[in-house]
Amino acid sequence: MHPEALRGRIRQAEADNGERGDPLTTGERAELAALRKENAQLERANEGLRTASAFFASQLDPTRPG
Repeated sequence: MHPEALRGRIRQAEADNGERGDPLTTGERAELAALRKENAQLERANEGLRTASAFFASQLDPTRPG
């Protein structure tokens, strides 16, 4: 095993055990990844809602620009 890989694993184990406060724990990393994925899904949904809203607004008021 490369010494740098071993050092990274030791740092992660220390973070998971509460011995280090600076890096994220494994659980926090998993939660962050899940939140980022959810955020991306919500952004896609919001874009679809904006597009639908603009479409229906233009159908209701044909003089409206857009």
